[in-house]
Amino acid sequence: MFRPHPGPGPDLIGFFLVPHFSMMAFSSAVEPLRVANRLAGRTLFQWKAWSADGQAVAASNGWPIPVEGALADLADIPTLIVCAGFEPAAHATRPTLAALRRLARRGSEIGALDTGAWILAAAGLLAGQRVTMHWEAASGFAEAFPDIEISEALFETAGQHFTCAGGTASLDLMLDMIARKHGQALAVAVSEQFIHDRLRDRNDRQRMSLPKRLGVGNGKLIKVVAAMEANLETPLDARSLASLSGVSARQLERLFRAQLKDSPSNYYLRLRLERARRLLRQTDMSVMEIAMACGYSSASCLSRSYRAHFAVAPREDRNEVRA
Repeated sequence: MFRPHPGPGPDLIGFFLVPHFSMMAFSSAVEPLRVANRLAGRTLFQWKAWSADGQAVAASNGWPIPVEGALADLADIPTLIVCAGFEPAAHATRPTLAALRRLARRGSEIGALDTGAWILAAAGLLAGQRVTMHWEAASGFAEAFPDIEISEALFETAGQHFTCAGGTASLDLMLDMIARKHGQALAVAVSEQFIHDRLRDRNDRQRMSLPKRLGVGNGKLIKVVAAMEANLETPLDARSLASLSGVSARQLERLFRAQLKDSPSNYYLRLRLERARRLLRQTDMSVMEIAMACGYSSASCLSRSYRAHFAVAPREDRNEVRA
């Protein structure tokens, strides 16, 4: 049984909430702190939230979360975590970036959940660091910040700044912090309260393995799909894909249709278009830049393919999402 860990407290954890931030990531970060306090029998952690304008912030599910005030008015805090969701670039405003840089200069430990890493990078706080974020946002981040290394880890901690993939990975980040501050026994006890069967290491991968995601176990097929996912900007031709699997192009066609109910070419096309849609919705890249990043020779080629697949033009899709 867990024994309360004596020591100083409480630690104040601040959250900077960006409009439409991920409620899952936020709650997965706050709830471990609450449970740690309950199990310890005393207040180890306190938490408060701030926003850009000092007003309540609507989460991804529409619920408004009250805050203490505006980020610009926050004079000092030991730890601040940026919580974001879709379109983080739209909220990387000059006042926000200036406030984050000011807090960093004053010694605050500043981290990010989900796409909050984008805002930290825009503030210049992640230069030379290895970062992580939700896998769906990684491609857009890589295009915007090509000099920053991205990992597929659940969370990354280095020096004064840390990043987290968000979602349930926020729980793993907080369990790691609880273990470091108050011991492994408390972290395990908190984990068990959430029916979380183990303390996941930061280097655990975000996504399921390809066999689990695809629901297939054929090694040749898995190898080809992995190659497709790794080569979206410069697509491999049918002969190269078949060569990777050690079968003929016709045999690979039959394998795809039997296992995935699709042709290799159409499956590959969908991967490239899905990446194009993520870049459209998460970045300010031009359609031409997105076309080049997804293996198309021109913006018009991407637009035709995009409209045929999603029944909407790229620019219209971007505008609808932002509206």
